[in-house]
Amino acid sequence: MNSNKKDRYIYPAIFDYADDGISVEFPDLPGCLTCGNTEEEAFKMAREALALHLYGMETDNEAIPSPSKLTEIKTKDNQTLVLIEVWMPVYRHEIENRAVKKTLTIPKWLDDLGNEHKVNYSHILQEALKERLGQFIHHKH
Repeated sequence: MNSNKKDRYIYPAIFDYADDGISVEFPDLPGCLTCGNTEEEAFKMAREALALHLYGMETDNEAIPSPSKLTEIKTKDNQTLVLIEVWMPVYRHEIENRAVKKTLTIPKWLDDLGNEHKVNYSHILQEALKERLGQFIHHKH
């Protein structure tokens, strides 16, 4: 894991107001962009974009830059500078525990039998994977 990983980050963002909504960019994090139709939505989307971007950097062991000082960032007339704060433990937990879709193949006779007995495939697969990988699970969580 990244040695400079922190639980709380605060970065300046530029809210760019246009007729069709508000676009958001983070001067310190190129490629971290989002938008919203209202300020409330723009703030929400900015927090999510910031958390996902930083999570990706942490996972890839990239150096996370220090945030710029507000006085160092220049804005245009249609732009406002705002601070966006994220509490990473919540986002890390959400990202690591989100459901992912997997496509798999099983014999038709097994599928027929499973359907006949109303088997929940997701539940069974999770149970089997946890049992098989149990020795590794406590290292990750």
